[in-house]
Amino acid sequence: MRRIEALVLLSTLSASVLASASPRPRGVGPEFAKFYKSPDSFTCISQPSIKLSASQVNDDYCDCPDGSDEPGTAACTFLSPLSPPQPLGGQNATPALPGFYCKNKGHIPGYIQQTLVNDGVCDYQVCCDGSDEWSGVGGIKCEDRCKEIGKEWRRIDEIRQKSAMNALKRKEELLKKAADLRVGVQNSIVNLEGEIKIADARAQELKQVYEETERRERGKVVSSKGKGSKVTILAGLAKQRVEELRDALVRAISKRDALKEKVKELEGILATFKEEYNPNFNDEGVKRTVKAWEDYAANRKATEDESTEERDVEEVAKPDTETEGINWAEWETEGEESDVEALYKFEAYLPAPVRNWIQAKRVLIREILIENGILANNGNSATESKAVTNARSAYQNVENDVAVKQTSLNDLKTDLDKDYGPNDIFRALKGTCISKDSGEYEYELCWMDSTSQKSKKGAGNTGMGNFVRFDTMDVDEEVGVDGKGLGQGKRMVMMYENGQHCWNGPNRQTTVVLGCAEHDEIWKIVEQEKCMYRMDVGTPAVCEKETRAKQGSGEGKAKEKDEL
Repeated sequence: MRRIEALVLLSTLSASVLASASPRPRGVGPEFAKFYKSPDSFTCISQPSIKLSASQVNDDYCDCPDGSDEPGTAACTFLSPLSPPQPLGGQNATPALPGFYCKNKGHIPGYIQQTLVNDGVCDYQVCCDGSDEWSGVGGIKCEDRCKEIGKEWRRIDEIRQKSAMNALKRKEELLKKAADLRVGVQNSIVNLEGEIKIADARAQELKQVYEETERRERGKVVSSKGKGSKVTILAGLAKQRVEELRDALVRAISKRDALKEKVKELEGILATFKEEYNPNFNDEGVKRTVKAWEDYAANRKATEDESTEERDVEEVAKPDTETEGINWAEWETEGEESDVEALYKFEAYLPAPVRNWIQAKRVLIREILIENGILANNGNSATESKAVTNARSAYQNVENDVAVKQTSLNDLKTDLDKDYGPNDIFRALKGTCISKDSGEYEYELCWMDSTSQKSKKGAGNTGMGNFVRFDTMDVDEEVGVDGKGLGQGKRMVMMYENGQHCWNGPNRQTTVVLGCAEHDEIWKIVEQEKCMYRMDVGTPAVCEKETRAKQGSGEGKAKEKDEL
């Protein structure tokens, strides 16, 4: 009895082992193998209430609304992920499988659309083992090319991986440089704040010295430093100032005459242009120019009589010897010393301590009288003392230095708050430019600054925009064999706006879409709309580490980031 039980148990275990070891149906990926373990029956994946016999799997007839009973045929092609859901059995049918699974031994496994199964075409780019054409439709036999395709893929992938490593290394260098630059800006801010604090204190001290000097000098009486009365001295100073003003007027007249000649020349050019232009030429810019000239010419005739005023100015500019000007000689006489001057000279006979005390008291009393409006203020005189001039100059120099430092400090703080992208990385690229020859034009991108277009026919640069902000964009594009391209997913974008105005259009702007690359380079430039450009650019600044499935592991389609 025990022997019989043992045989039954052994038979059951053997059947279980054989069942678990049975191969997956054609077209089933390893992640869906658990649904096909039973050797006798099959339950539709999305509709478990529907049960089929195992023989109905891959019988080229679609029995399940989700098509899960036909993983290896094209019987349920109407359920392709690219097609809209179709009603089947009164239900909205949605495919349960991603497609036909290609093992691709020696290369990367993957799924192919079931509409391509047994279509008589060898789709080696997805199914390098040719398993998608297992029925040999039209006599087609797709040989297994995974060995050579996998070998070539691994060669290219090795190059890509090396480039990716170099790009990440370059990115680390940029991040370090950006961090150092940010610390440098922060240190400069701290240093400038300290310098401004010291300079501002010094400025306040010099301001006090200047005000005290000015107040003290203001109380002094103008005294003669040579022969003659004070009237003689003041007359000499007045004469000197008049001569300085006359020289300035002569120079202004000379510049006026030169400008009049240039205006006359330009008026001649415009008059010739008006006479010779073709009125039938439909150019709004030319018509506006001609109309503006006509308005200008009419206004000029109404106001051109300025000869009288000019004669008056030229008359003033003549030396006094040529006109009936001021007779300086009658004022420049020695004159006799006044009683007041003699009184001040009396101090010379007093002892030094007494003389100094008298002078101090006299200045103090005069300051009080001036501040109360009893005496005139000599501080506004053109004969400002050297002491006041030097004190004011010292104060203003330090005050100007404080203003310059404060401007620099504000600029540094603004720069510190500016958006330079993730981790400030584009701070390291600021000020550098890259360009691309595109046949007729050469395009240039300057990081965090501007984009431009330069014609090779000798024309100047055309501004295509100035950097304003970062943004993002969803892209779905192919990546070349060389690894260059945006790929699929969300990409960082730099917006360059407010460029040079476009004729009959908007101001130019450039959308710079960034992809991962080992070096900074412009891949492509297109004009999507009138004066609205898109520039695809590669840079290590946006690279990320890859995560990919091990080749040949059988864990479904290899997963990897689109960056490199």
